[in-house]
Amino acid sequence: MNPSTAFATVLVDELVRCGLREAVIAPGSRSAPLAMALHAAASGGRLRLHVRIDERSASFLALGLAKASGRPVVVVCTSGTAAAHFHAAVIEADEAGVPLLVLTADRPPELRGTGANQTVDQVKLYGSAVRWSCELGVPEDRLGQVGYWRSLAGKAWALAAGNGVTFPGPVHLNVPLREPLVPQAGEWREPLEGRPAGRPWTSMPASDAAGSPVLELDWTERGLVVAGDGTADPDGVARLAEQAGWPLLAEPSSGARRGPAALTSYQYLLDAADWVAAHQADLVVSAGRPGLSRGQLALLRAAGHRGPHVVLAQGPGRWSDPARTATDVVGHIRLRDAPGTPTRWLSSWLAADAAVRRAADDTLAAHGGLTEPTLARELAAALPPGALLWVASSMPARDLDRQMAPRSDVRVLASRGASGIDGLVSAAIGAALAHQAAGGGPAVALVGDLALLHDAPGLVLGPAEPRPDLCVVVVHNDGGGIFSTLEQAAFPASFERLFGTPHGADLRSLAAAAGLPHRRIEHAADLSAALAGTGLRVLEVRADRSAGAKLRAAVSAACSSALAQPGC
Repeated sequence: MNPSTAFATVLVDELVRCGLREAVIAPGSRSAPLAMALHAAASGGRLRLHVRIDERSASFLALGLAKASGRPVVVVCTSGTAAAHFHAAVIEADEAGVPLLVLTADRPPELRGTGANQTVDQVKLYGSAVRWSCELGVPEDRLGQVGYWRSLAGKAWALAAGNGVTFPGPVHLNVPLREPLVPQAGEWREPLEGRPAGRPWTSMPASDAAGSPVLELDWTERGLVVAGDGTADPDGVARLAEQAGWPLLAEPSSGARRGPAALTSYQYLLDAADWVAAHQADLVVSAGRPGLSRGQLALLRAAGHRGPHVVLAQGPGRWSDPARTATDVVGHIRLRDAPGTPTRWLSSWLAADAAVRRAADDTLAAHGGLTEPTLARELAAALPPGALLWVASSMPARDLDRQMAPRSDVRVLASRGASGIDGLVSAAIGAALAHQAAGGGPAVALVGDLALLHDAPGLVLGPAEPRPDLCVVVVHNDGGGIFSTLEQAAFPASFERLFGTPHGADLRSLAAAAGLPHRRIEHAADLSAALAGTGLRVLEVRADRSAGAKLRAAVSAACSSALAQPGC
């Protein structure tokens, strides 16, 4: 057995012992030992293997698998620019705390800087976006290699997973390999086996919650809870709001939009400066990475001046404080004398939330048609219990935030760590596969047309690849809809070309090229039937960007008027 094959065999075995269950490969020659070792493990039923021809799609598939499963996923590529295409997913994993094990095959050191084909500088390629970056020693035929490889695999796994000690995230192992790259007959000079009974080489038990800092607070009536994407304990956040009688302003992908304190349309409340001024909180608790609106950020900027702003950490050493107003960063909060029942303060927020919900619904009904806000509202309501909804980072996430009623029986995920457009289709496929492998229900992705086009290769799956039950719902407004709501829209001479970016793509043809079913709907009443089905499929909803911006403005105006009425 040659060194490259021995190394790959041992590394994969040790990662499986640590808990590896999913691996993604982008094809290449230099990575052949790793690919073949993973294939052997998959053939033996030890893990599930996915192959993608495009490295970016592969990396975001792995990200989706890892985000939905909560455990590290391996993604492998060959040397050269292939590794560069992983970078966007690595950044997203870093910001969102998604455990990824990025294995980039490389040429050995003697070939670097010589003009050798497909050779670039891959050492610390991802900079500070990884929890750990390690340049492995080139596998050699000498004693001691097996212990080195196994201990290194255990460390990489622990740092990616976090183990309750650090914030989870990506780990980069750069793997220089010499030829031969395919198996050869012969024995290795030392046993390749690991610890007895399938135990990992190094046991690294996770720390318990007792090690997390706890802040004791006296209860105050006028408190607020804000939850963003990446909230570490969404159930705990929802319980805190309910026990304290505080309004819960939870983004859908926080996982905390549930319970009697959760609001549906709080963003419309935050848009109304006079209403917000009359409803200042004495205490704000924030969790995750809130940031879907300027009103939300303005609320956080005001927090900490009137009273405490307590940030619940996403993990040890990791928290989000975009407004830099946090007075305390803790793992848990213990409230003294919490009433455990609704308060007048909470009732006032719930009444205002109901008023703006009625105003928004009436305005959307008067407009008619299947608009983007209506689609977000109806889609969230139509999902069966146990479903997964993957939502794109731009307008779909914002429409969902303003329209989705609280639900505890639907899981909402998004790539809101860096909020990029990258790899959303592949990430949604990965999340759906992991969700359904764990016994979850059907999955839906709500994306814009640009997001779909940006990751069109993610739709192309080989005949042997696992396929999720995923309906990709595409809002087709022929360009970047979010820019129509921003200041750039006030410059019509340059707006369409630079920001609107119309493309004229035919999504039916795109779906056909990937061998996928396609359907287009125009009425909300057709949505439930259109969502029915199995497998990977595309559902298209046409929209107009300019009309959409005007409609959202009209809804906001109606909500502001509703808040000016007596009782709000």
